[in-house]
Amino acid sequence: MAALVTSKEVETVVRKALAQEGYKTSNERGYGETGTDIIAERRDELLHIEAIAFKSSPPARAKDFYEVFFRAVSRLDDGVTACVIALPSRFGMGLPQRAKAIGRAWRRIGTAFPELKIWLVDTADSSIVRTEWNSWEKH
Repeated sequence: MAALVTSKEVETVVRKALAQEGYKTSNERGYGETGTDIIAERRDELLHIEAIAFKSSPPARAKDFYEVFFRAVSRLDDGVTACVIALPSRFGMGLPQRAKAIGRAWRRIGTAFPELKIWLVDTADSSIVRTEWNSWEKH
């Protein structure tokens, strides 16, 4: 199952954008290191960002999405102002269907975790579309 867009590529775009916006970011993690992919701080903001790849296998993409959700919300104890899931932009095509399939629970997740954000990262043009979790149930 090949990664069409790697998590490293996503992370690189996010790090560059945050630096341009004046955030101080954590160092890149070494091979095998665990923990948050990117910790970004600016004034009273503390962002914990988890990045994932876009794989060729739909079941692998689904598994990665659910795992990254739990990794992101597990950072709440760290005093974050935002738990960000950074996804390759191609994930955006399937998010409305995913939100619809999850149904009422999607909205409840967003209500329970108002810090939860989804960023769609276009590695081709280094752009980021920043969204709220609950914005996807309306698409």
